[in-house]
Amino acid sequence: MTDYNEKFYLVRSDILPEAMKKTIEAKALLERGKAESIFEAVQHVGLSRSAFYKYRDAVFPFQAMVKEQMITLFFHLEDRAGTLSNLLRTVAQSGCNVLTIHQTIPLQGKANVTLSLNTTGMVGSIERMLQQLHKLDFVDRVEILSTGA
Repeated sequence: MTDYNEKFYLVRSDILPEAMKKTIEAKALLERGKAESIFEAVQHVGLSRSAFYKYRDAVFPFQAMVKEQMITLFFHLEDRAGTLSNLLRTVAQSGCNVLTIHQTIPLQGKANVTLSLNTTGMVGSIERMLQQLHKLDFVDRVEILSTGA
């Protein structure tokens, strides 16, 4: 398992690029139910969907990061029926809430999945959950991409 030591910075909003600010605005619209889709949210704030997808997992309001504990995991999986649902069931049983899911198109019987999880309600430890995930026969690799509090 590789542990990435990403660096995080606290930056004043007035020096953020406009696309990052608008991504935060679009995410807020989605979270509050003021927009029903990403398309609707980005149109409302005047942002391209590609910019939203580029920044959505990288920018968060400071208050949201303080009250939530997050972890982002990378998986290399065998492509079989039910693989993703079994993976998500294991995550749910640990008490984590899935924030984002990104899955690549399977190639040569393998797919990559990235999950961002809220661990606030986690039962047990992250290490225990990782052990459970490693035990799944379709999981080739699990890596922690980032952690935050």
